[in-house]
Amino acid sequence: MTHSLDLAQEARTAHDNPLFASLPGDISASFEFFPPKSEKMEAMLWDAVQQLKPLGPDFVSVTYGAGGSTRERTHNTVARIIAEAHIPAAAHLTCVDASKAEIREVAEQYWEAGVRHIVALRGDAGEPGAPFVPHPDGYASAAELVAGLKTIADFDISVAAYPETHPDAQCPDSDIDNLKRKLDAGASRAISQFFFSPEVFFRFQDKLAAKGIDAPVLPGILPVTNVAQARKFASACGAAIPPWMDGLFDGLDARPAARQLVAATVAAELCRRLYAGGVRQFHFYTLNRADLAYAICHLLGMRPAGENQ
Repeated sequence: MTHSLDLAQEARTAHDNPLFASLPGDISASFEFFPPKSEKMEAMLWDAVQQLKPLGPDFVSVTYGAGGSTRERTHNTVARIIAEAHIPAAAHLTCVDASKAEIREVAEQYWEAGVRHIVALRGDAGEPGAPFVPHPDGYASAAELVAGLKTIADFDISVAAYPETHPDAQCPDSDIDNLKRKLDAGASRAISQFFFSPEVFFRFQDKLAAKGIDAPVLPGILPVTNVAQARKFASACGAAIPPWMDGLFDGLDARPAARQLVAATVAAELCRRLYAGGVRQFHFYTLNRADLAYAICHLLGMRPAGENQ
């Protein structure tokens, strides 16, 4: 009997309108890149920027690591995106291994380069699981960093949010309290860590509303092509990878094209379910590849400027 009920449900689903049919394209997107480490990676990044530019992103962001060379690459990448691609670009900035004076210098250089948007993060220690230790002359938290940046220039500031709770947080409530402090310090919005279940994000939205937080929170979407790599990312940020995802990618290690198709399908379905729940802004962790993010935006009805919807 149960089996026939399941078949009936499947039959109804198969005869419903296609999941992505007739979406009006009323979404907006932002895209995250990491700074290139070689000329080849720089060319790949620039190709990704050019492919995504026609979608008219709200902004693109470039990540940042502690250490001089990475900081320079972030600065150069952001400056080039603004100057040559003419896309609003946000630069990441962390508290790690930097004094307040050093952060002021970096922030002032960003402002001079035309950067008006900063993603302000506490940052993590270099070793996984190692506790964050503030610089003796630096900022001790992202909330302090936000407040400090606001005294330097009138930056538009985004901060991080953790639907499944930051690993360093004492509990989910304290993590949300920390997010509120960052917003109260002057941040305009939060960008969520990636997650793989729409219910995770919707429950998080409900918790924020219960705390009186009404700032926009952009869901962070990570299209997964490598489950092992995604698991490594997830373990560092408190995200859970559902068991069914392993099964979907099993046997595809030597089939990159098939892996890409599966990745786009899984991520697009997540976005479609978020859309059904009222989400209209999405932030994509691109890993410096445009194809998956572009395909998902296309499925959600987004078209290059000037094209018919």
